[in-house]
Amino acid sequence: MTGDAPHLEVVIRGAAPRALAALVRRYGVFDQCEDAVQEALLEAFVQWRANGVPEQPIGWLISVATRRLMDGWRRDNARRQRELNDFLRAPADHIDPDEYREDADDTVPLLVLCCHPALTPASQIALTLRSVGGLTTAEVAAALLVGETTVAQRISRAKRQIKDARFELPTAEEYDVRLRAVLQVLYLIFNEGHTASAGDELQRVDLAAEALRITRLLHRAAGGSGEVTGLLALMILTHARRDARTGPGGDLIPADRQDRSRWYADEIAEGTRLAEDALRSGAVGPYQLEAAIAAVHSEADSVESTDWEQIAGLYRILRQIDPSPMVTLASAVAVAMTEGPEAGIAIVDQLADDRYLGDHHRRLSVLAHLHELAGRPEQAREHYLAALDRTRNTAEQNYLRERIAHLIR
Repeated sequence: MTGDAPHLEVVIRGAAPRALAALVRRYGVFDQCEDAVQEALLEAFVQWRANGVPEQPIGWLISVATRRLMDGWRRDNARRQRELNDFLRAPADHIDPDEYREDADDTVPLLVLCCHPALTPASQIALTLRSVGGLTTAEVAAALLVGETTVAQRISRAKRQIKDARFELPTAEEYDVRLRAVLQVLYLIFNEGHTASAGDELQRVDLAAEALRITRLLHRAAGGSGEVTGLLALMILTHARRDARTGPGGDLIPADRQDRSRWYADEIAEGTRLAEDALRSGAVGPYQLEAAIAAVHSEADSVESTDWEQIAGLYRILRQIDPSPMVTLASAVAVAMTEGPEAGIAIVDQLADDRYLGDHHRRLSVLAHLHELAGRPEQAREHYLAALDRTRNTAEQNYLRERIAHLIR
């Protein structure tokens, strides 16, 4: 049976990162392993389309990529003599594709390597989408709304740093230290998909879904971590609202106007279960708390029926264990709903001199909303105008214009 193109793409996108992870774990040379896997993928597209997908696609890719890797070393024997000799002296460690278990997964070590703290966040994100997500350079560029040349340079620079600095896959003891960087990168990717920083669309559903898919891989491989479970739950609960967040023309619909029947109930049930599991897994971290907050929001039929007291309490704990300007800003709305808008405004005003949020459109939008709740339309309009001047997302701009027009009437 020959393989159809869409099916091949799905299989290859899932198999390629795991084949790369297995080779990197064994041989360590990231750039050469990636080149070998890319050559194997080209051969797979030809052979699998003609002959069908093999029973063990990952093992097949590993076998072909290993041959390409060895061929490359033999062609450049002088430069790679040491690696070749090491390989020949250690046949017991050689990856045997016939013995590779399809349920084995080296994704986590590869993900941790891509998120090495010595790399810039931009490079971490691009390399993660390229190597773990299996996206092409063009797809990564489209996902991040930057030029393909820029992305290619970031990926090339990151791989060069990995090679020059001889970054190694972390030991088991190093995972906990590096895991936070991995979670931050995945959350950054998801947030850019959830609310795009620029462009005509409010959200990039494909990018958010890709971050969610990779996080599921991480959760499957490192399922005991409460923070991994918490991040996965947070993503699922947030992503479940995607269809209700925009109107037919792509206009932003705020939470208080959303048709909650358009939220995905099965995803909310899964996310809520995971959030509860995360809180029971031991020491509580920020992603577990954010997931719990998202679960409380998801349980309510409306903004008015939301348990704001519980949310405000969770934010108090979150601000104690992981204080940050964004957490403070998010907590202001919960405080306003429980103690009145003036209390919320006081919190937002504390961030006026913050280096990142002081002049950010999100702080200004929240401040405008709270002034509107307090019955001060002039101040609300002033802050909405300031926010409008600072956002680069068309859907957000249109929403802010609508609020400004409403206050003028």
